[in-house]
Amino acid sequence: MKATALGLSMLVVAGVAACASETSSPDAPPSADPFSGGATTVFDATKDAYGNQAANLKGDRANGFNLGHAIFTRNWVTAPATTEDMDGLGPLFNQRSCSGCHARDGRAAPFDAQNNLLGMLFRLSVPGADEHGGPLGDPTYGGQVRPNGILGVPGDGTPRVSYDEKPGTYPDGTPYSLQVPRYSVEGWNYGPPSADLMISPRVAPATIGLGLLEAISENDLLANVRNGDPDGVVGKPNHVWDVTKKATAIGRFGWKANVPTVYQQTAGAFVGDMGITSTPFPEETCTAPMEACKNAPSGGSPEIDDDKLAAVVFYMRTLAVPARRAVSDPTALHGEALFDSFRCSTCHVTTFRTASFDGLPEVSGQTIHPYTDLLLHDMGPDLADNRPDYQATGTEWRTPPLWGIGLLKTVNGHDRLLHDGRARGLEEAILWHGGEATASRERFRSASREDREALLAFLRSL
Repeated sequence: MKATALGLSMLVVAGVAACASETSSPDAPPSADPFSGGATTVFDATKDAYGNQAANLKGDRANGFNLGHAIFTRNWVTAPATTEDMDGLGPLFNQRSCSGCHARDGRAAPFDAQNNLLGMLFRLSVPGADEHGGPLGDPTYGGQVRPNGILGVPGDGTPRVSYDEKPGTYPDGTPYSLQVPRYSVEGWNYGPPSADLMISPRVAPATIGLGLLEAISENDLLANVRNGDPDGVVGKPNHVWDVTKKATAIGRFGWKANVPTVYQQTAGAFVGDMGITSTPFPEETCTAPMEACKNAPSGGSPEIDDDKLAAVVFYMRTLAVPARRAVSDPTALHGEALFDSFRCSTCHVTTFRTASFDGLPEVSGQTIHPYTDLLLHDMGPDLADNRPDYQATGTEWRTPPLWGIGLLKTVNGHDRLLHDGRARGLEEAILWHGGEATASRERFRSASREDREALLAFLRSL
């Protein structure tokens, strides 16, 4: 918790409320709602903008947030260790901590200057489905590439990405260029993978506002499924396996909406990305050919106990959303109008009212502006990973929330966007849209340079 930022946020909240009261006359200039996360919103536009507790989180509940933050940012170590409460790393892993991928509660750069992956991982599967309808992992390498291993356990291999430039031109003659990625894995250490292996690169998203997204009712999500839309927009929910309820549920999280709850997302990341077992995922991810992996020491059963896992889940659910900025700026407001007229908001739905969330009054009954419908949309062949994930096809992706997106470079020092970080900023991300978003993209491409800049100014204000 950042007490200074929180205290400042409350002062700013009061100031904004006072200004709203003073400027309610018919002659007042138009302005937008700065409270993107309702009462959870914090007014922090610094490098710490993604890491604040919800502004309405009070008293002892803030202590729970701080405990979760400590576990989220701490490196796990190999077992056995003197720090028994944080040992059990691996045997195979991507990062040593949650914050290794979600740097400053945001999104780490996909890769470093030496082309080593940081905040990106490669999902793996082969044709077919598991017993719950989810992706079927490769027989040798399982469900993702883990390039790192503890002492004596080789990592799976080294993921690589390279790019080709794809030039384009706006109708007004302005040139642009997109980066077309090519992915590979060097040095498979356990033999060749399946000949029909499917690879899907994924960049870890920012973790702000997850509890609010989880608190949106299913009925409100399903209300955005469309038929007969003039632009061909449909949207559909992904029905996935809930490991707690042992039943099918609507997916909300992950690039393919393949996870139903923050609890399952968190526990799945612990075992998949760090090799830390938990009550919902008690087994290591070693496959049959990985003898060294199977014989490696364990940090306990499970390696993260229920209380620590619950603390991280509480932390994830109560991370605040930063306030929208430039709420009275004419250019940004014009860009917002264009966002609607281009029908970007058909999928990036502006506003929801959250339902009651048992045990989380902070996220209950909030009017929020996440700019997502949490539904799957066909984004066309250029963005396709050609890898099914439950009911998501190889061309379908969940609409990502846009709140806080304008602070990405401030917080994380880069502006790589989309599921695999191929887009170098907001403009390229828009230009990659296809499929159901083709008509909206073409309205953006056909707009004047001034209007394109206005729409980008609006997105940077979020």
